[in-house]
Amino acid sequence: QVQLFESGGGLVQAGGSLRLSCAASGRTFSIYSMGWFRQAPGKGRDFVSTINWSGSSTRYADSVKGRFTISRDNAKNTVYLQMNGQKPEDTAVYYCAASRKAYGSGLYLREDFGSWGQGTQVTVSS
Repeated sequence: QVQLFESGGGLVQAGGSLRLSCAASGRTFSIYSMGWFRQAPGKGRDFVSTINWSGSSTRYADSVKGRFTISRDNAKNTVYLQMNGQKPEDTAVYYCAASRKAYGSGLYLREDFGSWGQGTQVTVSS
């Protein structure tokens, strides 16, 4: 099991940018597919973006496509989420997640991810 620690959340104005980081413990980080999900107040935890073990394949929710970029650095055991052009509807707690499942055409289901971080708050003001 891998442990995950998110950072980089905060308050940003609409149109601004933030970069989230997720540091993973353990020596097997590179075998995991990684993902970002978010949960707005009173709503479920929704898929944002995922990336395969090498970083060669990614998938995005339609709501963030073209604005957010997921990447990873296996040497640093870290996955990133660069968020540009932020909107008030991006306000949520953002969670990092890890999966041992084959990435295939792109993992996006919450139940495919077995390890989760504690979450980091992102607030976008209008």
